[in-house]
Amino acid sequence: MLKIAVYGKGGIGKSTTVSNMAAAMADKGLQVMQIGCDPKADSTILLRGNEKLTTILDLVRTKQDQFTLDEMVRLGYKNIVCAEAGGPTPGLGCAGRGIIAALTKLAEKGAYEKYQPDVVLYDVLGDVVCGGFTMPMRPGYADYVVVVTSGENMSIYAAANIATAVQQFQNRNYAKFAGLVLNRRNVKDETAKVQQLADDIESKIIGSIDRSDLIQSAEELGKTVVEAFPEAPLTQQYRNTGRSNCDQL
Repeated sequence: MLKIAVYGKGGIGKSTTVSNMAAAMADKGLQVMQIGCDPKADSTILLRGNEKLTTILDLVRTKQDQFTLDEMVRLGYKNIVCAEAGGPTPGLGCAGRGIIAALTKLAEKGAYEKYQPDVVLYDVLGDVVCGGFTMPMRPGYADYVVVVTSGENMSIYAAANIATAVQQFQNRNYAKFAGLVLNRRNVKDETAKVQQLADDIESKIIGSIDRSDLIQSAEELGKTVVEAFPEAPLTQQYRNTGRSNCDQL
């Protein structure tokens, strides 16, 4: 089982990238689990056709521990196992602690034993790398960390912070840094800027996704690009990125 935590600045297209990677991996016959670790709880929405999914933290709030694994997950495109951590009541609690609670509940309820995924993708908010937001990096969770970034300065800044966090934990058997996925915004010198970041953190670019109207068109259909437009060059880019992440399988 390969476990990958995908981080990135809010609004960078991380969840769209993760969902399309998941769909591409599932198309190859892999059993995939995607866990949204963001209070917005919209990581897996394109994989399940907008079907309602109660977040794990909502279940904890309303039922304490009196709920089943089937209430926590939904099977989406190609039987991808979808789960959403959710977040605290607005103005109360800590979203980072919510991630800890959600991942703990998935393990306690036997999610990994029941579904036996080949690949687990954790979709994690990357603007803040502290406390619970580092949970997916810790031993027993992700094997590798991938960061989605564009060439925009704030995105690169967030990516550098995440890489620094991974380096801080390198002697604690935490997840290793696998590389960067360039999600293009067509800013000036974008490839060069992201390559410079990769060089600075002694890593590499493992995927490159073009900016395209197909992404919005697929979202309007409630689908990933991989599902909605399987023959598009953009779909092949997601497939290539997914393949790069699966090299360890």
